Amino acid sequence: MGLKEYLFGFNAENEVCKFLSQQGYEILQRNFRSKFGEIDVIAKKDEILHFIEIKATDKNYETAYRLTPSKFDKILKTIDFYLLKNSSNADFQVDLITIEKGEIRWIENISL
Repeated sequence: MGLKEYLFGFNAENEVCKFLSQQGYEILQRNFRSKFGEIDVIAKKDEILHFIEIKATDKNYETAYRLTPSKFDKILKTIDFYLLKNSSNADFQVDLITIEKGEIRWIENISL
């Protein structure tokens, strides 16, 4: 990944965090990594943890298709690790937020 792509992704994550904060979410962590994978944003609202995958593009395709079953499995394993590491038994859900040509779309509580 080049610098241009890195900065595009970083800016997309910033935009999503700002959006979530405006919706009343507390941002707990960004880019949580484990040996299993990465979670872009971990947020909390109403005692529910939201593990959020972010996909963004400025091209002409639907970004949601970039969340593959393999990637989703890695996210679930990383969530298990996060909950274990933080001794948490909180309710949680996995969300997908896409940004396509500047438009934010939020798909809540996804499963594949």
